[in-house]
Amino acid sequence: MSATAYTPEEPIAAIATALAPAALGIVRCTGTGVIELLSKVFSRPKALISAAGNTIVYGWIVEPGDEAGKKDYQSIDQVLVSVFRGPRSFTGEDMVEISCHGGPGMVTEIFRLLTNHGFRAALPGEFTFRSFINGKADLTRSEAVHEIIAAKTDTSRSRAAGRLAGGLFQELDAIKQLLRETLAALEAEIEYPEDEEAIADAFDSRQLEAARRRLESLCNSWASEKLYQDGVRVVLCGRTNAGKSSLFNTLLKEDRSIVSDIHGTTRDWIESWVSFAGIPARLFDTAGLRESDDEVERHGIQRTQDLTAEAQLILYLVDASVGLVEEDKVFLSKWSQREKAARPPLLLVLNKWDKVSDPTSPEFELGLKLEEFSLDGIIRLSARTGAGTAQLVEMVKDVISCDFSSPASGQVGLGTERQKICAQEALEAVIHGLEVAHDGYTLDAVVQDVEEALAALGEITGEVTTEDILDTVFSKFCLGK
Repeated sequence: MSATAYTPEEPIAAIATALAPAALGIVRCTGTGVIELLSKVFSRPKALISAAGNTIVYGWIVEPGDEAGKKDYQSIDQVLVSVFRGPRSFTGEDMVEISCHGGPGMVTEIFRLLTNHGFRAALPGEFTFRSFINGKADLTRSEAVHEIIAAKTDTSRSRAAGRLAGGLFQELDAIKQLLRETLAALEAEIEYPEDEEAIADAFDSRQLEAARRRLESLCNSWASEKLYQDGVRVVLCGRTNAGKSSLFNTLLKEDRSIVSDIHGTTRDWIESWVSFAGIPARLFDTAGLRESDDEVERHGIQRTQDLTAEAQLILYLVDASVGLVEEDKVFLSKWSQREKAARPPLLLVLNKWDKVSDPTSPEFELGLKLEEFSLDGIIRLSARTGAGTAQLVEMVKDVISCDFSSPASGQVGLGTERQKICAQEALEAVIHGLEVAHDGYTLDAVVQDVEEALAALGEITGEVTTEDILDTVFSKFCLGK
Protein backbone atom coordinates (compact mmCIF):
# COMPACT_ATOMS: atom_id res chain seq x y z
CA MET A 1 0.00 0.00 0.00
CA SER A 2 1.29 3.45 -0.91
CA ALA A 3 1.04 6.44 1.40
CA THR A 4 -0.56 8.34 -1.48
CA ALA A 5 -3.61 6.05 -1.07
CA TYR A 6 -4.46 7.89 2.15
CA THR A 7 -6.90 10.76 1.66
CA PRO A 8 -6.48 13.33 4.44
CA GLU A 9 -9.64 14.70 6.11
CA GLU A 10 -11.98 12.24 4.36
CA PRO A 11 -14.30 10.58 6.94
CA ILE A 12 -13.03 7.08 7.66
CA ALA A 13 -14.07 4.26 9.99
CA ALA A 14 -12.44 1.07 11.23
CA ILE A 15 -13.10 -1.70 13.71
CA ALA A 16 -10.45 -1.15 16.40
CA THR A 17 -10.97 -4.28 18.50
CA ALA A 18 -10.56 -7.96 17.73
CA LEU A 19 -13.49 -9.71 16.04
CA ALA A 20 -14.09 -12.12 18.89
CA PRO A 21 -16.78 -12.41 21.57
CA ALA A 22 -16.09 -9.73 24.18
CA ALA A 23 -17.83 -7.35 26.56
CA LEU A 24 -17.13 -4.35 24.34
CA GLY A 25 -16.20 -3.58 20.76
CA ILE A 26 -14.92 -0.25 19.44
CA VAL A 27 -15.42 1.36 16.04
CA ARG A 28 -13.23 4.43 15.42
CA CYS A 29 -14.04 7.30 13.07
CA THR A 30 -12.11 10.42 12.10
CA GLY A 31 -12.19 13.14 9.46
CA THR A 32 -13.86 16.39 8.50
CA GLY A 33 -17.54 16.48 9.46
CA VAL A 34 -17.31 13.09 11.13
CA ILE A 35 -19.55 14.05 14.08
CA GLU A 36 -22.33 15.41 11.87
CA LEU A 37 -22.07 12.36 9.61
CA LEU A 38 -22.38 9.96 12.54
CA SER A 39 -25.38 11.88 13.88
CA LYS A 40 -27.40 10.63 10.87
CA VAL A 41 -27.28 7.08 12.30
CA PHE A 42 -27.50 8.09 15.97
CA SER A 43 -30.68 8.27 18.02
CA ARG A 44 -29.77 11.63 19.63
CA PRO A 45 -28.29 13.66 16.76
CA LYS A 46 -28.59 17.08 18.45
CA ALA A 47 -26.86 15.87 21.61
CA LEU A 48 -24.02 14.39 19.56
CA ILE A 49 -23.53 17.48 17.36
CA SER A 50 -23.46 19.82 20.36
CA ALA A 51 -21.18 17.59 22.47
CA ALA A 52 -17.93 19.15 23.65
CA GLY A 53 -14.59 17.50 23.10
CA ASN A 54 -13.52 14.75 25.49
CA THR A 55 -17.11 13.90 26.44
CA ILE A 56 -19.29 10.80 26.09
CA VAL A 57 -22.81 10.71 24.65
CA TYR A 58 -25.24 7.86 25.34
CA GLY A 59 -27.67 6.66 22.66
CA TRP A 60 -28.45 4.08 20.01
CA ILE A 61 -26.96 3.36 16.62
CA VAL A 62 -29.94 3.20 14.28
CA GLU A 63 -30.70 2.27 10.70
CA PRO A 64 -32.41 5.42 9.27
CA GLY A 65 -35.88 5.13 7.80
CA ASP A 66 -36.64 6.17 4.23
CA GLU A 67 -37.66 9.70 3.31
CA ALA A 68 -41.17 8.62 2.28
CA GLY A 69 -41.83 7.39 5.77
CA LYS A 70 -42.61 3.88 4.59
CA LYS A 71 -39.88 2.50 6.80
CA ASP A 72 -39.18 3.55 10.38
CA TYR A 73 -35.67 3.63 11.71
CA GLN A 74 -34.40 0.40 13.23
CA SER A 75 -32.41 0.29 16.48
CA ILE A 76 -29.11 -1.55 16.04
CA ASP A 77 -27.30 -1.30 19.39
CA GLN A 78 -27.12 0.68 22.59
CA VAL A 79 -23.79 2.53 22.60
CA LEU A 80 -21.57 5.15 24.16
CA VAL A 81 -19.95 7.59 21.75
CA SER A 82 -16.71 9.24 22.87
CA VAL A 83 -16.29 12.63 21.19
CA PHE A 84 -12.89 14.22 20.50
CA ARG A 85 -12.68 17.62 18.85
CA GLY A 86 -9.70 18.51 16.69
CA PRO A 87 -6.98 19.53 17.07
CA ARG A 88 -7.09 18.03 20.60
CA SER A 89 -7.42 14.45 19.39
CA PHE A 90 -5.16 11.58 18.38
CA THR A 91 -5.40 12.40 14.67
CA GLY A 92 -5.69 16.18 15.07
CA GLU A 93 -9.13 15.96 13.44
CA ASP A 94 -12.61 15.50 14.90
CA MET A 95 -12.89 11.89 16.09
CA VAL A 96 -15.51 9.60 17.57
CA GLU A 97 -15.16 6.17 19.10
CA ILE A 98 -18.29 4.03 19.30
CA SER A 99 -18.28 1.61 22.24
CA CYS A 100 -20.81 -1.11 21.47
CA HIS A 101 -21.51 -4.67 22.61
CA GLY A 102 -18.56 -6.81 21.61
CA GLY A 103 -20.08 -9.60 19.55
CA PRO A 104 -18.44 -9.87 16.12
CA GLY A 105 -21.82 -9.66 14.41
CA MET A 106 -22.75 -6.44 16.21
CA VAL A 107 -19.42 -4.73 15.56
CA THR A 108 -19.42 -5.60 11.87
CA GLU A 109 -23.04 -4.48 11.51
CA ILE A 110 -22.24 -1.03 12.91
CA PHE A 111 -19.20 -0.80 10.65
CA ARG A 112 -21.33 -1.81 7.64
CA LEU A 113 -23.88 0.86 8.52
CA LEU A 114 -21.21 3.55 8.68
CA THR A 115 -19.68 2.61 5.33
CA ASN A 116 -23.17 2.73 3.81
CA HIS A 117 -23.70 6.27 5.10
CA GLY A 118 -20.69 8.26 3.99
CA PHE A 119 -17.69 6.73 5.72
CA ARG A 120 -14.80 5.08 3.88
CA ALA A 121 -13.14 1.98 5.33
CA ALA A 122 -9.80 3.06 6.82
CA LEU A 123 -6.58 1.65 5.45
CA PRO A 124 -4.00 -0.01 7.75
CA GLY A 125 -2.25 2.64 9.84
CA GLU A 126 -4.36 5.50 8.49
CA PHE A 127 -5.28 6.92 11.90
CA THR A 128 -1.63 7.06 12.95
CA PHE A 129 -0.69 8.48 9.54
CA ARG A 130 -3.13 11.35 10.06
CA SER A 131 -1.68 11.91 13.51
CA PHE A 132 1.74 12.28 11.87
CA ILE A 133 0.76 14.57 9.00
CA ASN A 134 -1.26 16.77 11.37
CA GLY A 135 1.75 17.26 13.63
CA LYS A 136 0.43 15.25 16.57
CA ALA A 137 3.31 12.76 16.52
CA ASP A 138 6.70 12.40 14.87
CA LEU A 139 7.71 9.18 13.12
CA THR A 140 9.43 7.73 16.20
CA ARG A 141 6.21 7.99 18.19
CA SER A 142 4.21 6.63 15.24
CA GLU A 143 6.46 3.59 14.98
CA ALA A 144 6.26 3.11 18.76
CA VAL A 145 2.48 2.63 18.42
CA HIS A 146 3.11 -0.42 16.24
CA GLU A 147 5.85 -1.65 18.59
CA ILE A 148 3.48 -1.59 21.58
CA ILE A 149 0.84 -3.55 19.69
CA ALA A 150 3.42 -6.17 18.68
CA ALA A 151 5.17 -6.34 22.08
CA LYS A 152 5.48 -9.90 23.42
CA THR A 153 6.57 -9.18 27.01
CA ASP A 154 6.08 -6.43 29.59
CA THR A 155 9.70 -5.39 29.11
CA SER A 156 9.23 -5.07 25.34
CA ARG A 157 6.11 -2.99 25.91
CA SER A 158 7.86 -0.78 28.47
CA ARG A 159 10.73 -0.05 26.09
CA ALA A 160 8.32 0.87 23.30
CA ALA A 161 6.30 3.03 25.70
CA GLY A 162 9.41 5.08 26.38
CA ARG A 163 9.65 5.89 22.69
CA LEU A 164 5.92 6.63 22.49
CA ALA A 165 6.35 9.09 25.37
CA GLY A 166 8.96 10.93 23.30
CA GLY A 167 12.18 9.61 24.83
CA LEU A 168 13.83 8.81 21.50
CA PHE A 169 12.63 12.04 19.90
CA GLN A 170 14.13 14.06 22.76
CA GLU A 171 17.47 12.26 22.49
CA LEU A 172 17.59 12.82 18.74
CA ASP A 173 16.63 16.47 19.22
CA ALA A 174 19.49 16.91 21.71
CA ILE A 175 21.93 15.42 19.20
CA LYS A 176 20.56 17.62 16.43
CA GLN A 177 21.00 20.66 18.68
CA LEU A 178 24.69 19.79 19.08
CA LEU A 179 24.99 19.51 15.31
CA ARG A 180 23.09 22.75 14.69
CA GLU A 181 25.33 24.63 17.11
CA THR A 182 28.40 23.12 15.44
CA LEU A 183 27.04 24.12 12.03
CA ALA A 184 26.38 27.70 13.19
CA ALA A 185 29.93 28.01 14.53
CA LEU A 186 31.39 26.61 11.30
CA GLU A 187 29.39 28.96 9.11
CA ALA A 188 30.35 31.93 11.27
CA GLU A 189 34.01 30.94 11.01
CA ILE A 190 33.71 30.63 7.23
CA GLU A 191 31.75 33.87 6.83
CA TYR A 192 34.02 35.93 9.08
CA PRO A 193 37.49 34.36 9.03
CA GLU A 194 40.34 35.98 10.86
CA ASP A 195 42.46 35.46 7.79
CA GLU A 196 41.84 34.57 4.19
CA GLU A 197 41.86 30.79 4.71
CA ALA A 198 39.51 29.18 7.22
CA ILE A 199 41.37 26.05 8.24
CA ALA A 200 40.38 23.14 10.45
CA ASP A 201 42.89 24.14 13.14
CA ALA A 202 40.45 26.87 14.21
CA PHE A 203 37.59 24.35 14.57
CA ASP A 204 36.39 23.39 18.08
CA SER A 205 35.24 19.79 17.72
CA ARG A 206 33.93 19.19 21.25
CA GLN A 207 30.24 19.40 20.33
CA LEU A 208 30.76 17.17 17.31
CA GLU A 209 32.57 14.66 19.53
CA ALA A 210 29.65 14.72 21.97
CA ALA A 211 27.25 14.06 19.08
CA ARG A 212 29.42 11.13 17.95
CA ARG A 213 29.36 9.53 21.41
CA ARG A 214 25.59 9.82 21.71
CA LEU A 215 25.03 8.46 18.20
CA GLU A 216 27.32 5.51 18.93
CA SER A 217 25.29 4.75 22.04
CA LEU A 218 22.06 4.85 20.03
CA CYS A 219 23.43 2.62 17.27
CA ASN A 220 24.72 0.11 19.83
CA SER A 221 21.28 -0.03 21.45
CA TRP A 222 19.61 -1.54 18.39
CA ALA A 223 20.85 -5.11 18.81
CA SER A 224 19.41 -5.25 22.33
CA GLU A 225 16.14 -3.60 21.31
CA LYS A 226 15.75 -6.02 18.41
CA LEU A 227 16.25 -8.93 20.80
CA TYR A 228 13.39 -7.69 23.00
CA GLN A 229 11.17 -7.17 19.95
CA ASP A 230 11.81 -10.30 17.89
CA GLY A 231 12.83 -12.73 20.62
CA VAL A 232 14.88 -15.90 20.21
CA ARG A 233 14.29 -19.55 19.32
CA VAL A 234 14.90 -21.78 22.35
CA VAL A 235 14.71 -25.55 21.84
CA LEU A 236 14.21 -28.12 24.61
CA CYS A 237 15.80 -31.40 23.61
CA GLY A 238 17.21 -34.54 25.17
CA ARG A 239 16.40 -38.22 25.59
CA THR A 240 12.87 -39.49 26.16
CA ASN A 241 11.61 -39.03 29.72
CA ALA A 242 14.23 -36.42 30.54
CA GLY A 243 11.39 -34.08 31.54
CA LYS A 244 11.23 -31.76 28.52
CA SER A 245 7.44 -31.55 28.46
CA SER A 246 7.30 -30.98 32.21
CA LEU A 247 9.78 -28.11 31.94
CA PHE A 248 7.89 -26.73 28.94
CA ASN A 249 4.68 -26.63 30.99
CA THR A 250 6.48 -25.14 33.99
CA LEU A 251 7.96 -22.29 31.94
CA LEU A 252 4.59 -21.62 30.28
CA LYS A 253 2.77 -21.92 33.62
CA GLU A 254 0.10 -24.06 31.94
CA ASP A 255 -0.36 -27.67 30.84
CA ARG A 256 0.32 -27.57 27.11
CA SER A 257 2.45 -30.68 26.61
CA ILE A 258 1.34 -34.20 27.56
CA VAL A 259 3.49 -35.51 30.40
CA SER A 260 3.89 -39.28 30.73
CA ASP A 261 6.41 -41.88 31.90
CA ILE A 262 5.87 -43.75 28.62
CA HIS A 263 8.85 -43.32 26.29
CA GLY A 264 8.08 -41.58 23.00
CA THR A 265 4.96 -39.75 24.23
CA THR A 266 5.98 -36.54 22.44
CA ARG A 267 6.27 -37.36 18.75
CA ASP A 268 6.16 -33.90 17.23
CA TRP A 269 7.25 -30.48 18.40
CA ILE A 270 4.94 -27.86 19.86
CA GLU A 271 5.82 -24.27 20.54
CA SER A 272 4.69 -21.23 22.49
CA TRP A 273 5.94 -17.76 23.37
CA VAL A 274 7.43 -17.40 26.84
CA SER A 275 9.34 -14.69 28.68
CA PHE A 276 12.84 -15.19 30.02
CA ALA A 277 13.14 -12.26 32.43
CA GLY A 278 11.53 -9.94 29.88
CA ILE A 279 13.16 -11.38 26.75
CA PRO A 280 10.55 -13.05 24.50
CA ALA A 281 11.35 -16.53 23.25
CA ARG A 282 9.69 -19.10 21.02
CA LEU A 283 10.07 -22.19 23.16
CA PHE A 284 9.95 -25.58 21.39
CA ASP A 285 9.17 -28.88 23.11
CA THR A 286 10.51 -31.70 20.96
CA ALA A 287 10.43 -35.45 20.56
CA GLY A 288 12.91 -37.37 22.71
CA LEU A 289 16.19 -38.46 21.10
CA ARG A 290 16.59 -42.24 20.94
CA GLU A 291 16.75 -45.14 18.51
CA SER A 292 13.24 -46.16 17.47
CA ASP A 293 11.60 -48.60 15.06
CA ASP A 294 8.43 -46.50 15.00
CA GLU A 295 8.32 -44.57 11.71
CA VAL A 296 6.21 -41.73 13.14
CA GLU A 297 8.55 -41.33 16.11
CA ARG A 298 11.58 -41.34 13.79
CA HIS A 299 10.05 -38.45 11.85
CA GLY A 300 9.59 -36.59 15.13
CA ILE A 301 13.21 -37.21 16.09
CA GLN A 302 14.36 -35.89 12.71
CA ARG A 303 12.31 -32.74 13.27
CA THR A 304 13.98 -32.35 16.66
CA GLN A 305 17.39 -32.47 14.99
CA ASP A 306 16.26 -29.92 12.40
CA LEU A 307 15.02 -27.55 15.12
CA THR A 308 18.24 -27.78 17.12
CA ALA A 309 20.17 -26.86 13.98
CA GLU A 310 18.11 -23.65 13.70
CA ALA A 311 17.98 -22.88 17.43
CA GLN A 312 19.48 -19.75 18.93
CA LEU A 313 19.74 -21.52 22.30
CA ILE A 314 19.52 -25.22 23.21
CA LEU A 315 18.36 -26.44 26.61
CA TYR A 316 19.60 -30.03 26.72
CA LEU A 317 17.83 -31.99 29.43
CA VAL A 318 19.31 -34.95 31.28
CA ASP A 319 17.53 -37.12 33.83
CA ALA A 320 19.85 -36.51 36.79
CA SER A 321 18.54 -39.60 38.59
CA VAL A 322 19.81 -41.75 35.71
CA GLY A 323 22.84 -39.81 34.55
CA LEU A 324 24.35 -39.28 31.14
CA VAL A 325 23.98 -42.18 28.73
CA GLU A 326 25.56 -42.83 25.36
CA GLU A 327 22.91 -40.92 23.35
CA ASP A 328 23.56 -37.82 25.47
CA LYS A 329 27.31 -38.04 24.98
CA VAL A 330 26.93 -38.48 21.22
CA PHE A 331 24.68 -35.42 20.93
CA LEU A 332 26.92 -33.21 23.09
CA SER A 333 30.01 -34.39 21.28
CA LYS A 334 28.57 -33.57 17.85
CA TRP A 335 27.39 -30.19 19.12
CA SER A 336 30.79 -29.27 20.58
CA GLN A 337 32.61 -30.27 17.37
CA ARG A 338 30.68 -27.74 15.28
CA GLU A 339 32.41 -24.48 14.40
CA LYS A 340 31.85 -22.00 17.21
CA ALA A 341 30.31 -19.40 14.90
CA ALA A 342 27.74 -21.95 13.67
CA ARG A 343 27.04 -23.46 17.09
CA PRO A 344 24.15 -22.15 19.18
CA PRO A 345 24.74 -21.76 22.92
CA LEU A 346 23.82 -24.83 24.96
CA LEU A 347 22.81 -25.07 28.60
CA LEU A 348 22.93 -28.50 30.22
CA VAL A 349 19.82 -28.91 32.38
CA LEU A 350 20.14 -31.63 35.04
CA ASN A 351 16.45 -32.26 35.61
CA LYS A 352 14.79 -34.35 38.35
CA TRP A 353 17.43 -33.12 40.77
CA ASP A 354 14.98 -33.75 43.59
CA LYS A 355 15.39 -37.50 42.92
CA VAL A 356 19.16 -37.50 43.38
CA SER A 357 19.75 -38.99 46.82
CA ASP A 358 23.37 -37.97 47.38
CA PRO A 359 24.94 -35.76 44.70
CA THR A 360 28.17 -35.49 46.73
CA SER A 361 28.92 -39.19 46.66
CA PRO A 362 31.89 -40.37 44.55
CA GLU A 363 29.57 -42.63 42.58
CA PHE A 364 27.56 -39.66 41.35
CA GLU A 365 29.50 -38.59 38.28
CA LEU A 366 26.70 -38.55 35.68
CA GLY A 367 29.22 -40.11 33.37
CA LEU A 368 30.23 -36.61 32.24
CA LYS A 369 33.61 -34.95 32.02
CA LEU A 370 32.60 -31.33 31.60
CA GLU A 371 35.96 -30.24 30.19
CA GLU A 372 35.29 -32.36 27.10
CA PHE A 373 32.48 -30.05 26.03
CA SER A 374 32.25 -26.29 25.60
CA LEU A 375 29.03 -25.95 27.57
CA ASP A 376 27.65 -22.46 28.16
CA GLY A 377 26.32 -23.40 31.57
CA ILE A 378 24.90 -26.11 33.81
CA ILE A 379 21.74 -25.79 35.86
CA ARG A 380 20.26 -28.23 38.36
CA LEU A 381 16.49 -28.15 38.76
CA SER A 382 13.26 -30.05 39.18
CA ALA A 383 10.62 -29.32 36.57
CA ARG A 384 8.12 -31.23 38.72
CA THR A 385 8.51 -29.01 41.79
CA GLY A 386 9.70 -25.86 40.02
CA ALA A 387 12.86 -25.67 42.13
CA GLY A 388 15.69 -24.10 40.13
CA THR A 389 13.54 -22.74 37.27
CA ALA A 390 14.03 -19.13 38.41
CA GLN A 391 17.79 -19.64 38.18
CA LEU A 392 17.34 -21.20 34.72
CA VAL A 393 15.39 -18.16 33.53
CA GLU A 394 18.15 -15.79 34.67
CA MET A 395 20.85 -17.99 33.14
CA VAL A 396 19.00 -18.06 29.80
CA LYS A 397 18.71 -14.27 29.87
CA ASP A 398 22.42 -13.88 30.60
CA VAL A 399 23.44 -16.24 27.79
CA ILE A 400 21.25 -14.81 25.04
CA SER A 401 21.94 -11.18 25.92
CA CYS A 402 25.68 -11.45 26.62
CA ASP A 403 26.65 -10.08 23.20
CA PHE A 404 24.38 -7.04 23.44
CA SER A 405 24.83 -3.80 25.31
CA SER A 406 21.51 -2.69 26.76
CA PRO A 407 20.85 1.03 27.19
CA ALA A 408 21.60 2.31 30.66
CA SER A 409 18.70 2.81 33.05
CA GLY A 410 16.53 5.64 31.78
CA GLN A 411 18.31 5.77 28.41
CA VAL A 412 16.18 5.20 25.34
CA GLY A 413 17.14 2.97 22.41
CA LEU A 414 16.28 2.75 18.73
CA GLY A 415 13.05 0.98 17.88
CA THR A 416 13.25 -0.08 14.23
CA GLU A 417 15.69 -1.19 11.56
CA ARG A 418 14.85 1.98 9.62
CA GLN A 419 15.90 4.12 12.57
CA LYS A 420 19.12 2.13 12.95
CA ILE A 421 20.06 2.68 9.28
CA CYS A 422 19.47 6.42 9.52
CA ALA A 423 21.33 6.73 12.83
CA GLN A 424 24.27 4.80 11.37
CA GLU A 425 24.35 7.16 8.38
CA ALA A 426 24.38 10.14 10.74
CA LEU A 427 27.17 8.58 12.81
CA GLU A 428 29.31 7.90 9.73
CA ALA A 429 28.83 11.49 8.56
CA VAL A 430 29.89 12.86 11.96
CA ILE A 431 32.94 10.58 12.10
CA HIS A 432 33.93 11.67 8.60
CA GLY A 433 33.50 15.31 9.59
CA LEU A 434 35.85 14.84 12.54
CA GLU A 435 38.38 13.08 10.33
CA VAL A 436 38.45 15.78 7.63
CA ALA A 437 38.75 18.46 10.30
CA HIS A 438 41.67 16.60 11.86
CA ASP A 439 43.32 16.14 8.46
CA GLY A 440 43.30 19.88 7.80
CA TYR A 441 40.63 20.15 5.11
CA THR A 442 38.73 23.43 4.77
CA LEU A 443 35.71 23.88 7.01
CA ASP A 444 33.36 23.65 4.01
CA ALA A 445 34.00 19.90 4.00
CA VAL A 446 33.02 19.61 7.67
CA VAL A 447 29.86 21.64 7.01
CA GLN A 448 28.80 19.16 4.35
CA ASP A 449 29.20 16.21 6.73
CA VAL A 450 27.26 17.94 9.52
CA GLU A 451 24.42 18.77 7.11
CA GLU A 452 24.30 15.12 5.97
CA ALA A 453 24.09 13.99 9.60
CA LEU A 454 21.22 16.39 10.28
CA ALA A 455 19.36 15.15 7.20
CA ALA A 456 19.75 11.52 8.30
CA LEU A 457 18.40 12.30 11.76
CA GLY A 458 15.56 14.26 10.16
CA GLU A 459 14.52 11.06 8.37
CA ILE A 460 14.17 9.28 11.71
CA THR A 461 11.77 11.86 13.15
CA GLY A 462 9.97 12.64 9.89
CA GLU A 463 11.24 16.16 9.24
CA VAL A 464 12.67 14.74 6.03
CA THR A 465 10.25 12.30 4.39
CA THR A 466 9.62 10.55 1.11
CA GLU A 467 6.76 8.31 0.07
CA ASP A 468 9.05 5.29 0.46
CA ILE A 469 9.78 6.21 4.07
CA LEU A 470 6.09 6.62 4.90
CA ASP A 471 5.25 3.31 3.20
CA THR A 472 7.93 1.59 5.30
CA VAL A 473 6.52 2.99 8.52
CA PHE A 474 2.76 2.67 8.05
CA SER A 475 2.32 -0.39 5.81
CA LYS A 476 2.85 -2.75 8.77
CA PHE A 477 0.07 -1.26 10.90
CA CYS A 478 -3.20 -3.03 11.60
CA LEU A 479 -6.65 -1.63 10.81
CA GLY A 480 -7.96 0.82 13.38
CA LYS A 481 -4.49 2.25 14.07
